[in-house]
Amino acid sequence: MLRSGSGSPVNLILFEPAEINRPLAAGDPRVRHVLAVLHRAAGDAFDAGIINGPRGKARLRPRADGDYDCEFTPTAEPPPAAPIALVIGLPRPQTARDILRDATTLGVQALHFVATEKGDPNYASSALWRSGEWRRHVVIGAEQAFCTRLPEVTHGRSLAEVVAALMPGEARFALDNYEAAQPLARSEIDAPRVTLAIGAERGWSTPERALLRHHGFTFAHLGERVLRTETACIAAITLVRAALGVA
Repeated sequence: MLRSGSGSPVNLILFEPAEINRPLAAGDPRVRHVLAVLHRAAGDAFDAGIINGPRGKARLRPRADGDYDCEFTPTAEPPPAAPIALVIGLPRPQTARDILRDATTLGVQALHFVATEKGDPNYASSALWRSGEWRRHVVIGAEQAFCTRLPEVTHGRSLAEVVAALMPGEARFALDNYEAAQPLARSEIDAPRVTLAIGAERGWSTPERALLRHHGFTFAHLGERVLRTETACIAAITLVRAALGVA
């Protein structure tokens, strides 16, 4: 759950709800982080939170068997997620890791990684998705943001399945460098929730564009420069947050 390889302090250490009531092994990465990186002694307070629950202060108490009990005192409930969902053409695993982490840090409500016609089908069978590793990157993003709330994450469904299940009453934009007539920055958003569709590295196919239009998506672009998928996600989220007035 900690930032891999850096050894630098995370902003918030997160625990699953059930972990607060059972011992933590001395070798747990979070225990080592508190003692060795944050330089807290046993019994000292540190910032912690329950995933999708309250934030607060925690203390590690040594046990006779060498493990630790974790005492947690809640102080604040998590704020609501930003009313933004992403539908993303399944990218290569390293790109997906970056999106999972950074989009979570920006507080999106949902991330749907979908199979697309121009995407590489092998990406869906990578260890990132098969092993459940993806969730670790979401947790890292939340820890960075000093927030306990995690977005909904789905993967492996088709674009058609995901867009057919979207909520009504929202604004929908699909990023496209070829057929978009307006920049996202100047698009009018008059709905309380936004879904952004971002294609795989080779973009949308003609049938996918037709499908997105059928489901109410407006095509928009981020300017003349061609961006990496992970960069486009962050730029688009930032613009929509500003348009929605999300602090």
